[in-house]
Amino acid sequence: MTLNQSVSGELFCHPSVAILVVAALCGECVHRTEDTELSGSSTISIVDDDPFARDAIGDLIQSLGYRAVTFPSAEQFLGSGRVGEVACLIADVQMPGMSGFDLQNHLQAAGYNTPVIFISAFPEERFRTRALNAGAVAFLSKPFEEASLIGCIDLALASHQQSHQQK
Repeated sequence: MTLNQSVSGELFCHPSVAILVVAALCGECVHRTEDTELSGSSTISIVDDDPFARDAIGDLIQSLGYRAVTFPSAEQFLGSGRVGEVACLIADVQMPGMSGFDLQNHLQAAGYNTPVIFISAFPEERFRTRALNAGAVAFLSKPFEEASLIGCIDLALASHQQSHQQK
């Protein structure tokens, strides 16, 4: 498998986490363990203009023991006052107003290194390439398997935890 090759036909990962993704999909990634700071205290924000996708992802995240906070737009997320407490951001690529890419650019310019998982109903190669080149943890094409999203969340939270330990 090459670094940017599709895993399960729908998951594309940033080259720096490709090996971790393979491990996660092979069952080697440990989810929500008692000895990490990931469970319970991690806030995962979902920004998607599709209420059905937003709610389904939020419900899944809550069922895993994380705190899910959902927003129908990037602008509402940015205005929420919660940007600094987010350990992982799941953002739709195409939304009215500010796109997911614009949101990521805004966060990076403001000094936030929040791990981002992009999701899109339009799995165009140019979107995948742009997302991964901008440092996204992963790019998922809608519809996607819950297991794929869970693996990406684990990677994003591990990345978040590692970046906080280095500070």
